[in-house]
Amino acid sequence: MVYRVLADVVVLVHVAFVLFVVLGGLLVLRWRRIAWIHLPAAFWGALIEFAGWVCPLTPLENRLRVLGGGEAYDTGFIEHHVVPLLYPRDLTRSWQIALGLGALLINLGIYAFVIARARRDRGQA
Repeated sequence: MVYRVLADVVVLVHVAFVLFVVLGGLLVLRWRRIAWIHLPAAFWGALIEFAGWVCPLTPLENRLRVLGGGEAYDTGFIEHHVVPLLYPRDLTRSWQIALGLGALLINLGIYAFVIARARRDRGQA
C-alpha cells in the first residue's frame, strides 16, 4: 500500500514538473527570480524530449509500482500518463519532438515578454 501511494506521489510530482517546464515561465512574469529555477528545468525537460531519453522519475515510479504489487509499464511517462489524455494514438518520435518544441516556443515567448517588460520598466524609472 505504501509503495503504491509513493508511486502516485511520484506521478503527481512528475505532472507538476512537466507543467512547470511548459508553463513555469508564467510565474516569472510575477516573480523574476523563479527564472533561476525554471530555466534549468525547462532545459532539462526539452533535453529529455529532444534526446528521447527517459526521465529518472519514470523508473522510480515503475519500481515503486512493482514493490507495491502492481505492474511497471514499458513506455515513458508522457506516453503512459499524458498521451492517453491528449492524443488518441501512441506517441511517436515526431510527436515527442513537437512536444519539446512546443514547450520551448511557449517559454521563449514568455521570456521575450518578460525581457521586454523589464526593459520598458527600466526605461520608465
